[in-house]
Parts: sequence; C-alpha cells; structure tokens
Amino acid sequence: MAKVDTDGSKAGKRAFTALLIFAVLSVLLFALAPDDLYLWIKALHVIAVISWMAGMLYLPRLFVYHADCEKGSPQSETFKVMEKRLLRYIINPAMIASWVFGLWLAWKVFGFQGGWLHAKLALVVLLSGVHGYLSAAVRRFASDANEKPARHWRMVNELPTVLMILIVIMVIVKPF
Repeated sequence: MAKVDTDGSKAGKRAFTALLIFAVLSVLLFALAPDDLYLWIKALHVIAVISWMAGMLYLPRLFVYHADCEKGSPQSETFKVMEKRLLRYIINPAMIASWVFGLWLAWKVFGFQGGWLHAKLALVVLLSGVHGYLSAAVRRFASDANEKPARHWRMVNELPTVLMILIVIMVIVKPF
C-alpha cells in the first residue's frame, strides 16, 4: 500500500522547488537583462502582490469555518493543515517577494519620494501587521487555543480588502 502524505512533505518540497526556481530566475534576470529589469521587476511585484492578497483573503475565511468546528475533530485537523500550508507555502513567500520587489521599485524608480508612496508604504506596513496577526492565529488554531468566534474572523476578513483598496488608490491615483 502506498504511503499517504499526511504531513505535507511532498507539497513542501514542491513549494520549495518552485520558490527556488523563482529565486534563480530572478537573479538571472538581474544579471542577464538589465535593460528590461524595470518591467520584469514590476511584473514580478504584481504577481507577488496578487498571490499575497489571495492568501490574505482566503486565510481568514478558513478561520471562519474552523472557529465553528469542534476542537480535535477531523474537520478541525483538516483546517489546521490547510491553514499551515497556505501560510507557509503561499502567503509568507508572496509577502517577502512583494516587499523585496516593491522596495526595489520604490528606490530605483521613485527614490522613495512622494507623499502617495509614503502613504502606500504605511498601508503595506499595516497589511504586514495583519499578516502577522493571521500568522499568530494559525499557531493558536494549530494548538487548539483559538478563543475568537467566527464573527470575529468575518470582520478580520475585511481588513486586507480595505487595505488593498487604499493601496491601489495610492498607486494608481497618487492623490498626494
């Protein structure tokens, strides 16, 4: 009988391999295509932000359903695996890539100048704080220590959306 991958080691290896390939391609891009670097970095930044936001919108939704499960139930254990994998293999790497590519763009293109850019960075810091709060929640759920009701997680689910809207307005409209 074939061994079932219950701990996620195969998924972890696949995610690590994908991240490694992404990192190597990024380094090659810096070395081999310096003239096209801005557009590539901008594209990689947008891809990373989309991935980060997808995870940030999905994780609190998982918490909504997980909060209503009985601790130790099969459903609760399934949510623990889903939450851990989502955070470890999608949200965390996407946040790191968003910051790395975003800071490069802020420095290289804008010289860290502009009120809109400062406001955007402040909002991204707040989004990173929400990320930290959700990361701590994953650990609490994993140890069956969550005390927050599903209603709390429904409200928390709106924070990334509001921050995303404000960040996009700063980038596109540049109101100040």
